Amino acid sequence: MVGHVLEKKSFRSKGKSSSLVLTPIEVSGYEKVIEVTDVTVGLSALIAIHDTTLGPALGGTRIFPYAKKEDALEDVLRLSKGMTYKASVAGVGFGGGKSVIIADPKTDKTPELLMAFGAAVDRLKGAYICAEDVGTTTEDVKIIRRTTQYVVGLPHESSSGDPAHFTAWGVFRGIQSVVKELFGTDSVAGKTIAIQGTGSVGSLLAGYLFWAGADLIVSDINAASAQKCAKKYGAKVVSPDEILKVSCDVLAPCALGGILNHHTIPGLRCKAIAGATNNQLRSDADMDLLQAKGILYAPDFVINAGGLLNVSFEIDPSGYNPKASRAKCHEIYDTLLAIYAVAKEQKITTHKAALFVAEDRIRRKIGKRSVSPVFHHSAEI
Repeated sequence: MVGHVLEKKSFRSKGKSSSLVLTPIEVSGYEKVIEVTDVTVGLSALIAIHDTTLGPALGGTRIFPYAKKEDALEDVLRLSKGMTYKASVAGVGFGGGKSVIIADPKTDKTPELLMAFGAAVDRLKGAYICAEDVGTTTEDVKIIRRTTQYVVGLPHESSSGDPAHFTAWGVFRGIQSVVKELFGTDSVAGKTIAIQGTGSVGSLLAGYLFWAGADLIVSDINAASAQKCAKKYGAKVVSPDEILKVSCDVLAPCALGGILNHHTIPGLRCKAIAGATNNQLRSDADMDLLQAKGILYAPDFVINAGGLLNVSFEIDPSGYNPKASRAKCHEIYDTLLAIYAVAKEQKITTHKAALFVAEDRIRRKIGKRSVSPVFHHSAEI
């Protein structure tokens, strides 16, 4: 468990749904953690705001059928803390937050459930801004928008839409950075890249790598998705159990987190890890195991910041600008090279170096938001 739960008390929110209940949970090291329930629509959710020193918390809404509420709490705490560091290094003027809805996105997701969640977000009055994540789509956030303006990534002319392309491009640039660090050139031509997960980001990443000349190995728990990606890009398909053990230059995790741990790291046969997954390390101590194996690690909260960078421009006072977003995503390459340099200079892991940079920026309030976010789509709610 991340953090320590101290106290729990309930209050009933005011608004359209009399059955919507927000229950604060005090967790050390977090500004606000809230359990959200609405028995009428079957909503059970958690919202975690980790740190808002640099600006309001921004982070996606994950819909996942967690086996236990404790698992959901652990996930939302880890994810929101990661968003704090991601936003800090990215310099977007936001803090870290995340939310999870405990449900099966294929069978339990309804407009009523999403709108009830949106009403809960609205009660926080902008302290937390939600977005698309695992289990949610741009159409889902469009429904959430019916009950709150505090949402980004909308399929709307004033919004930025699906951020997957920007996340994938940022990861591509991150892969170029590890290749540069290892081989002295950032060309991926002829390099073997293993992609774990061929969902929206993983499949887009495969495309960027294919056109840059990389040889691909892919895997997904959805065998049809992996086969489709393989056919399109001439990739080799392996099973989900094999993907972490294949011999490759770069392993790109693009599925769920916690895949780098004391069980999996001994079997790794890659030279570097650079992927889109949040919280790839089960614990910070696992980074020491990676370093002992001589594996270069691109810290996840740095390399996968493209989606955050993109939606941050959506609520810029001047409005969304895809060219500005592209330029910021492009800089992920230089940011990572700088982190590798700090790690070598300080004789620490790349993960610790990234944390050092993030925490230093927060402590010195570098990149603190000076203007309030503008929700250009809010007039239509």
